[in-house]
Amino acid sequence: MRRLLIRPGAIGDCILSFPALRHLRTEYTELWIPSAVVPLIDFMDAVRPLASTGLDLVGVGELEIPSNLKERLQKFDAIVSWYGANRPSFRAALTSLGVPCEFHAALPPADVPGHAVDFFAQQVGAPLGLVPRINIPAISPRETVVIHPFSGSRRKNWPLASYVALAQFLPLETEWVCGPEEQLQHALHFDDLADLAAWMAAARLYIGNDSGITHLAAAAGVPVIAIFGPSSPDTWAPRSENVTVLHADPLETLDVRDVLAAANRLLGSR
Repeated sequence: MRRLLIRPGAIGDCILSFPALRHLRTEYTELWIPSAVVPLIDFMDAVRPLASTGLDLVGVGELEIPSNLKERLQKFDAIVSWYGANRPSFRAALTSLGVPCEFHAALPPADVPGHAVDFFAQQVGAPLGLVPRINIPAISPRETVVIHPFSGSRRKNWPLASYVALAQFLPLETEWVCGPEEQLQHALHFDDLADLAAWMAAARLYIGNDSGITHLAAAAGVPVIAIFGPSSPDTWAPRSENVTVLHADPLETLDVRDVLAAANRLLGSR
């Protein structure tokens, strides 16, 4: 059985679907996924950046599937796609190839209860309650606390001033990290998510907002404090035994002393 998996989405969405993707492995399984997530995938036979595949042109207007892409898709015995599930023209184009296709919603509906990991697992018949994991190479531990104070939406960000105040009282050195489009003095930037995951895993604690990087830290195994505001932690919190969620809406009402208390508990227990 040669199976193709097509998974679009933000970093956190993709990480939360890792258990479902692992469940779908067969004799040969290939995964097409956003380029940022490619370095995290070591559980497939092959992985390709989604943007390099040409799928964005499938089902657009009167365009036909390019012959090279058509031939590549027809080499698979089955396709499971979270891409284009809401585009009838895309689904029709893929179905016309004669390869059995399954299409799934890329995000859980707002009115469906339960955690996103379980939602994706249910879609493909995987067991519930699984935890996303990322394999990390051997690392030298650091006596530090990593803070990533940003996310994909300003609405999800605890005020930067609160993070700065928190850092002044933490019992360990603070290391700041930012994404490629974020600016913060003295913060580190990583081009490769696998390198970032390994670096974070060596710290004593990670603190951050509802973001893909927070999911990455949890999957890498570092103890995490995840600060949530408008999103539901019941659906979107990182799933790990080492995750502490602090929820406040609006986020400005979350007191620095409450985050500090949680950090001290976690640092004292390790």
